[in-house]
Amino acid sequence: MDSKHIRNSFLNFFKHKEHEIVPSAPMVVKNDPTLMFTNAGMNQFKDFFLGNKKATFKRVADTQKCLRVSGKHNDLEEVGIDTYHHTMFEMLGNWSFGDYFKKEAIDWAWELLTEVYKLKPDRLYATYFGGDKQEQLVPDLDARDQWQNHLPENRILPFGRKDNFWEMGDQGPCGPCSEIHYDLRPDSEREEVSGATLVNQDHPQVIEIWNLVFIQFNRLASGALEGLPEKHVDTGLGFERLVRVIQGKSSNYDTDIFQPLLSRISELSGIPYHNAEATDIAMRVIADHIRALAFAIADGEMPSNTKGGYVIRRILRRAVRYGYTFLGFREPFLYQLVEVLSGKMGEVFPELPQQAEFIRKVIHEEESAFLRTLANGMSRFQKYLDSDTSIEQIDGAFAFELYDTFGFPVDLTQLIARENRLEVDLPGFQSAMDQQKNRSRAAQDKDEGDWVKVSEGSGVLFTGYEELESVAKVQRYRKVQTKNKKHYQLVLDRTPFYAESGGQVGDTGVIETNSGKIPVWDTKKENDLIVHLVNELPDPIDQPLKAIVNRQKRQATENNHSATHLLHAALRQVLGDHVQQRGSLVNDQVLRFDFSHFSRMSPEEVAKVEHLVNLKIRENIVREVREDVPLARAREMGAMALFGEKYGESVRVVCFDPKFSIELCGGTHVKATGQLGLFKIVSEGSVASGIRRIEAITASKAEELVDRRFNELDQIGEILKSPGNAVKALSALVDERNQLNRELERLQRNELQRIKLDLLGEIVKEAGMSQLIAEVKLPSAQALKDLSFELKNQVNGLFAILAADIDGKPQIAVTISEELVKSHALDAGAIVRDLAKHIKGGGGGQPFFATAGGKDLGGLTTVVKEGKKTLSKLVISNKQNS
Repeated sequence: MDSKHIRNSFLNFFKHKEHEIVPSAPMVVKNDPTLMFTNAGMNQFKDFFLGNKKATFKRVADTQKCLRVSGKHNDLEEVGIDTYHHTMFEMLGNWSFGDYFKKEAIDWAWELLTEVYKLKPDRLYATYFGGDKQEQLVPDLDARDQWQNHLPENRILPFGRKDNFWEMGDQGPCGPCSEIHYDLRPDSEREEVSGATLVNQDHPQVIEIWNLVFIQFNRLASGALEGLPEKHVDTGLGFERLVRVIQGKSSNYDTDIFQPLLSRISELSGIPYHNAEATDIAMRVIADHIRALAFAIADGEMPSNTKGGYVIRRILRRAVRYGYTFLGFREPFLYQLVEVLSGKMGEVFPELPQQAEFIRKVIHEEESAFLRTLANGMSRFQKYLDSDTSIEQIDGAFAFELYDTFGFPVDLTQLIARENRLEVDLPGFQSAMDQQKNRSRAAQDKDEGDWVKVSEGSGVLFTGYEELESVAKVQRYRKVQTKNKKHYQLVLDRTPFYAESGGQVGDTGVIETNSGKIPVWDTKKENDLIVHLVNELPDPIDQPLKAIVNRQKRQATENNHSATHLLHAALRQVLGDHVQQRGSLVNDQVLRFDFSHFSRMSPEEVAKVEHLVNLKIRENIVREVREDVPLARAREMGAMALFGEKYGESVRVVCFDPKFSIELCGGTHVKATGQLGLFKIVSEGSVASGIRRIEAITASKAEELVDRRFNELDQIGEILKSPGNAVKALSALVDERNQLNRELERLQRNELQRIKLDLLGEIVKEAGMSQLIAEVKLPSAQALKDLSFELKNQVNGLFAILAADIDGKPQIAVTISEELVKSHALDAGAIVRDLAKHIKGGGGGQPFFATAGGKDLGGLTTVVKEGKKTLSKLVISNKQNS
């Protein structure tokens, strides 16, 4: 059975069990401060478990693309080393939201595995929660008893909280779980050692394939558990492991999921898979990581140095390092795997073929940049080794510098160290790593209390599309402590405050009660809750209040948000349909719009886009909004959907002329484009591989910019005494300046020739050398270099030290002819470094020419004296040798 058939069989099985089959949520998470990436199938259903939202369907099944690389589920370092951990993986799952519970979940799992997939029952083991005295939790005998209908008692195993009590995080829904394990070992090994002794022991052939979670508790901030009003089922069946078991393979990578990728890697490298352990690991790392990279980029996460982008960059660099070190890749190669991956998974995840070219280009540019960084790191390593030939151990702090700055994992540093018969100070490396983690942890420490319910209700009504003031009640609140500060998060039953999402910042304003006004300094979205951030609580907390949005700030923000829609449409008209929004920031001051495009926009293109947006503003197009449009219908209408966004079955469509701009959007907008007044682009540049960024302003901010520019032009005209034609006057001034610079250069060249003639007269010929040590005054460092090379080319056997005053700053140049370098084993770099300490500086160079700069101009006289001493020693040595 191939992987495609296995996936479809799962979905069809649960469809027949009256489950709604839903699409995978994006792998990149938005509007959830606790997650950067979807790391489990249940993430998109979190609000149902938390009680923030009612489920549309009581039974659901899907295949969810997941990523586990950081935080609690950190599998990254295992990937490729073993054969069953992955960064990106598919999680097949079935859920019950207050419907069926343990009996059905267990019976259906058994039915699917043994009757549909035909797995051998005698190789299956089930685990259940064995209880926890400290938590005062009894064993999950319901799950155990249900399994006894399918398995003998000796293959139903109890485990503790670590293995069989599932928790979403430090707080939130949780409950006992029942894992299903499969023994892949040959019969001869199974007869010698019972599989029961190997369950949960990290045995590579006795593996967990399915986890059935029974969510029945809520973990409070205090650590206590409380029962949930409704019980839920959340199951996760690892697709890659399931395929391995069904296809009878000893490794996930031997299945038809990974084999096409491994074949392509083998073809590119010229090294067969299953050739040697080191190259096999490298190929597995690459085959796994290209999946994580492609899906993350398709969902809108670009490689960068912050947050999720940093995680993606780490994954890419790990893959490149393995290819570089073990497979001999010196040019970009990862991007060539995108086509294979798209062909294999594109039918299930159409975002891959739809964006394949974009993904290729992003990966190619990021690879190229890192290969250059890697080469620089290798150079830095070599300089470190050359600096002290007596070292016996690579300093831990230096190993961490390579890791932090150049992306070298410590194992790569160890590999290079071993090649040079050295060890790495691993405790020192770990100490530096821990210090950085502690600094990062201290900066992010936040203690959130439990939600305190004030009134009944779970949903929040957003009224901000129609009004900026609403009468509301507090539904719940909690205290948040960060360092030495505290604030509160309020959830109201209805609110006009827009919560930060879709690039639009959260509203600010006030909450007005009978006792006064409380500033709301931000509004965030946590899952589907609108959370108001305040420094104090309303008093009394349970009485009606008025929520009032800052009207001026909201209107300015709406101007900029509507402008992003017009900008997006204009960019696609001017640059082409390949342009896709890749991120945005919209506030009351500026709009920032990131989009896919692989070259710098020309001034003419920028002008065209700006002109088109302003044309649409002058047309005063009335905004059209359609609520609750079926997603399929919205796409038929031509609405632009953003890759990586999670959309429900019904969406909100915002339109400014159906033939120009129509997008899926939950943000707030102007009633008509004329409200924008004026649109002005202030910058266009690159922010990541294949991503350009435009910053622009609208309305009064754009007017202020235009006024300021006109005032500057008037001032320039006055200064140039040509108010009517400042450009012509400025052009004439530049021409005059260039002519004066050319004359200055001519005079400096003449002066340099005069200095050279004087120095030629000071040369002393002795001991087979033309000796020159002098103090000079020159206009630039380039003049010092030119003078040194002219003397070297004109004088045979030259040994020269020039101590130069360059515009009040000291510089030294040491020049030695090639014949002297060879015959006397001289090194200008070593000499200049020794002399540089007299001017409180440093430098270096090649054996025949080196320079140094410093801070102490008065030290040049000492340089001349010490230079003469150096020369005297050389002359004496030369005479003795002759």
